[in-house]
Amino acid sequence: MTERRYDYDLFVIGAGSGGVRAARRASEAGARVAVAEESRVGGTCVIRGCIPKKFLVYASQFGEAFEDAVGYGWSYENARFDWPTLIANKDREIARLEGVYRSNLEKSGVELINDRAVLAGGHEIALKRTGTTVSAERILIATGGRPNPHRALHGHELCITSDEAFELKKLPEKVVIAGGGYIAVEFAGIFAAMGVETTILYRGKEILQRFDMDLRRLLHAEYENKGIHIRCQDVLGRIEKKSDGWLRGTFLGGDCYDAEQIMLAVGRLPNTEGLGLEKLGIRQDKRGSICVDGYSKTNVDHVWAIGDVTDRMQLTPVAIHEAMCFVDTVFCGRPTKPDYGSVATAVFSQPELGTVGMTEDQARCDIDNLAIYKSVFRPLKNTLSGRSERMLMKLVVDADTDKVLGAHVLGPDAGEMAQLLGVSVKMGVTKSDFDRTMAVHPTAAEELVTMYKPSYTVRKGEVVEAA
Repeated sequence: MTERRYDYDLFVIGAGSGGVRAARRASEAGARVAVAEESRVGGTCVIRGCIPKKFLVYASQFGEAFEDAVGYGWSYENARFDWPTLIANKDREIARLEGVYRSNLEKSGVELINDRAVLAGGHEIALKRTGTTVSAERILIATGGRPNPHRALHGHELCITSDEAFELKKLPEKVVIAGGGYIAVEFAGIFAAMGVETTILYRGKEILQRFDMDLRRLLHAEYENKGIHIRCQDVLGRIEKKSDGWLRGTFLGGDCYDAEQIMLAVGRLPNTEGLGLEKLGIRQDKRGSICVDGYSKTNVDHVWAIGDVTDRMQLTPVAIHEAMCFVDTVFCGRPTKPDYGSVATAVFSQPELGTVGMTEDQARCDIDNLAIYKSVFRPLKNTLSGRSERMLMKLVVDADTDKVLGAHVLGPDAGEMAQLLGVSVKMGVTKSDFDRTMAVHPTAAEELVTMYKPSYTVRKGEVVEAA
C-alpha cells in the first residue's frame, strides 16, 4: 500500500463511533491502522450518551406503564423504583459493550493504544502517557465533543452536565435543567417520570429549536401536563451553594429557585483543546471545530476529521457514515462525500419525537405552494388507561410536485417510525404514494396514510385554510 516510511498507514485519534468504524474499515481494506483513546472505547454514544440515555428513558417509562395497566384489568402493589440498581445495571451493560468494541477492533487487526494522542508536527503523533512518538502517513481526528461547562456563569462548577447525570448516587428531589435542546428535554422527561420536581429553563421562545413548531408546542403542552415546569426566555445569572447543600439559582429575570441539582445542557464543544492543531496549521471555526471539505479533509493534505469535532451534524449515525465515506475515498479509490440530505432523527422525550426532512417553517422559505397534512389525536392505548396524552402526525408536501418534503411524528415509537419514513423521504416519496398505501389497522402509524385532505395550504408563506 505504502512504503514503510511511517509506523502506520492510518492513525486515528479517538475511539468513538466514528473513529472505531473508520479504523476497522481501513484495516479491513489492507491498511496498517492504530487508534488511540485516552478514555473508554465507544465514545460519547456508548459510554455517556445515546445508549445509557436510552436505558434511563426505558426505566422512567415503567411508572406510567404501571398506572396504565390498571385500566386494562391489572393491579399492582408496592411498586417502587431504585436508582442505584438501575445505575449498576447500566454500568454493567456499558462495560460489556465497551468490551465488544475492543474485541471488534482486535478482530479487525487494529492496534488499540490506550493513551492521549496529540499532533506533534508533520506526520508525527505524540503519546502523552508513555512519552513516545509514532508516525502515520494519514491521520484521522475523531475526538468528538463534550458538554459546554458554561464557564461564564457564576457558580457553573456547582452544576452537573449530562456526563455526571449518568453517575448520580441518588435521584435529586428537585432539578433545574438549563437548556432547551434534545439533551435537556430528554433528561427532563427522565427525571420527571422518576418523581423528580423538574424545571426546564431555556433562553429561546420555545424548546427544541430547529424542529417543527407544531411538535415543539405540543410537546411543551404535554410536558406541562406531566408537571414539568418550562420557563422560556430566561437564563441563569448566578448559582450559589446554600448551607443545606442545595443550590440556589438566580435567574436574570430577578427571582430565585432552589434545587438539589442544576444541570447544564447548553450545547457541546469540540474536543480540540491541546490537540496540537496549531502545529500543523489546521483551520478551526470560531467554536474551535475543525474545518473540513466535502470529503472530511482538513486544509492539511494528510489530515482528515469526522464526527462531532467537525460540527457538521452531531449524530452518531452521521459520524459512522462520515467514517465509511472517508475509507471509501482514501483507501478504496471511491471518492464519496457524506450525504446530509433528509437525515432522520429522534428525540427520546416523553412522548417521543421522530422527524425527517423539512419543517413547515423551512419549507415556507423555499417552496411557494405547500400542502400541510396534520392530525392530532389520542392513541387507542390511552383510551382504556384514561391517559390524556396526545399524538401528532404531520406531512409537509410540495403542492406543485406532490413530493413529501418532511414527515414529523410525536408519540409512542416515533423514533421507529422516523427510521422508515427516512427511507421513504430519501427516495423521493410523494403524497400519492402515501395515499395508495394500505393502512395497517389498528395502529397509530396508519394515520400517515389516511390523511387524504390537507389541513391547510400555504402560498408564498401565507396560510390558506383548506376547504
